[in-house]
Amino acid sequence: MISQSDKKRFRAIAHKLHPVVTVAGNGLSDPVMAELARALEDHELIKVKVVADRDERKALIAEMCEKSGAELVQTIGGIAVVYRPAAKPDRSKSNVLRTDIL
Repeated sequence: MISQSDKKRFRAIAHKLHPVVTVAGNGLSDPVMAELARALEDHELIKVKVVADRDERKALIAEMCEKSGAELVQTIGGIAVVYRPAAKPDRSKSNVLRTDIL
């Protein structure tokens, strides 16, 4: 579970990010989930654009977080900010989320 202070920090970091995954007409298909997993492993904190009506969007975001093991940081309209720590962090990349370098 992400603490409130971490959520606040993640929201500040995510402000400048662009969505890297889009969930649209096909919903959470296997290719979308594979791309989501890849993006979370590479970046840990990402924005996801969800194109659906309000109720469906809320359900899709909840399902997406459950299936991917990510935690929801924030939603604004059709954009969700999600976080999942990388299973094998790449130490060669400069990653603003790693606490060992802060």
